Amino acid sequence: MEIANRILARELKEFEGHFKAAVKSNVALLDTIMQYIVKRKGKQLRPMFVFLSARLGGDINEKTFRAASLVELLHTATLVHDDVVDESLERRGFFSINALWKNKVAVLVGDYLLSKGLLLSLNNNDFKTLQLLSTAVKQMSEGELLQIEKSRNLNLSEDVYFDIIRNKTASLVASSCAAGASTTFNNEGDVETLRDFGEKAGIAFQIKDDLFDYSTANVGKPTGNDIKEKKLTLPLIYTLNNVDKTVRRKLIYIIKNENTNKEKVAYVISEVTKAGGIAYAEKKMLMYRDEALLLLYKFPASEVRDALEELVRYTTDRKY
Repeated sequence: MEIANRILARELKEFEGHFKAAVKSNVALLDTIMQYIVKRKGKQLRPMFVFLSARLGGDINEKTFRAASLVELLHTATLVHDDVVDESLERRGFFSINALWKNKVAVLVGDYLLSKGLLLSLNNNDFKTLQLLSTAVKQMSEGELLQIEKSRNLNLSEDVYFDIIRNKTASLVASSCAAGASTTFNNEGDVETLRDFGEKAGIAFQIKDDLFDYSTANVGKPTGNDIKEKKLTLPLIYTLNNVDKTVRRKLIYIIKNENTNKEKVAYVISEVTKAGGIAYAEKKMLMYRDEALLLLYKFPASEVRDALEELVRYTTDRKY
């Protein structure tokens, strides 16, 4: 992300101050937790999508900074809640909020972040930004619930999988791009094009995450973790739909009943690889990446467009 980091260096530094101000609380416990969250923020991919989408249309302004802050507030809130739901004790190599302060505090922290995001937009009359991001939160919740529902009976159709990831992951990237664009573009068509661009980039991003579950490299999460959690992933769906009935029954039995047995999980991974599930998922990932880039190429060539292309290629080329 060399180009993006270079041309956004000033904005990203300034954004840190905006985000710190957005999460600040007068309650001592909350403020301590907020400081912990600020220190362990990730790569800031979504704020980058906000800033670069805005830069395609004009100069970054205060409204853009608020949009980026809202995106990061909502994203952080969903991660805090996800860790409670998944009973995860780690996030990005650090202890999760629920690991340090227990579930009740973590849920309230997530609620606080959501409310701060809503107020940030409402107090500044950023209704378009709020509408875009509120829609994303609704879609993310629907995606998670659909995944839970389908995982129970392993109804693993590819259409259902794409419905899940379009809502669960891609909606926030799509809304990040649209929110950024809405702060500088006057043409609603351009905003919608960037929303579509973000959705396709987000789908490619999630398929890459799926592929990490079958990786032998250290990717920051345990291999086979999605299998243990009975999560629908594209390599697995392809495999179940393309192996003979005996192997399919065996794989489904393991996923339902023996998903904590390391040897059994290793067997599933080997069968997915052998059946071509990984190659198929990689092909689909690159298809969505290229569709995102075709939408991006509708805009005139510029360093900002190059930075967005670099960001999209990073989502599919990253090692973790």
